[in-house]
Amino acid sequence: MSARNTDGGGIAVIGLGRFGCHLASSLTQLGHEVLAIDRNGERVQRWSPYLDRVVQADATEEGALRQLGVTDFPRVVVAIGASVEASVLTVLALAELGVPQIWARATSDKHAKILGSVGAQHVIFPEAETGERVAHLIVSKMLDFIEFGDDFAIAKVRVPDALVGRPLRELAPADRYGVMVVGAKLPGERFRYADPGTVLAPGSVLIVEGSIAQVQRFAELS
Repeated sequence: MSARNTDGGGIAVIGLGRFGCHLASSLTQLGHEVLAIDRNGERVQRWSPYLDRVVQADATEEGALRQLGVTDFPRVVVAIGASVEASVLTVLALAELGVPQIWARATSDKHAKILGSVGAQHVIFPEAETGERVAHLIVSKMLDFIEFGDDFAIAKVRVPDALVGRPLRELAPADRYGVMVVGAKLPGERFRYADPGTVLAPGSVLIVEGSIAQVQRFAELS
């Protein structure tokens, strides 16, 4: 395997279901040391060839986590989704061990409140976030979409015909459409930051920012 990024310590991922295994794999590909833990022996065996260290253990047991050296990891992600009880007990055990950063997957608002009350500093809703993002993509012409809350979004869109062939300073998309063009990928080139002198060719792809309604309307122009 390639050299791992050990800055700030490694990351432990507890639970190798669909979300957990993809998360652990992505962190590994990003160069981070990953300790993956699951109580299911089949999952452990399946992922052992692809991750740095995969162990079978009951993560609800504080003693088991201490024995595995989880206290050496400044960031731990509880990716358990099948059992609310197991996820809550695991977060509680990690909090008792003094793990600095506990990230936990929630399946409902009530679940999220419980996770926060027992020690999770960061609660995530991967299914809800993915579902919302995909819904926006299905009903619009956006190629990709990220919402940041407070009605602000960044989207990847095809260049509208009205923007082709003239520099952005003349087109003034912020004034005309309410969106800022922050990046552009011209045909055959890589993405680059857009500036007032950027001239867009047919087939270009843009990164724009603005309110959700504004980026959706802008995408419809393409």
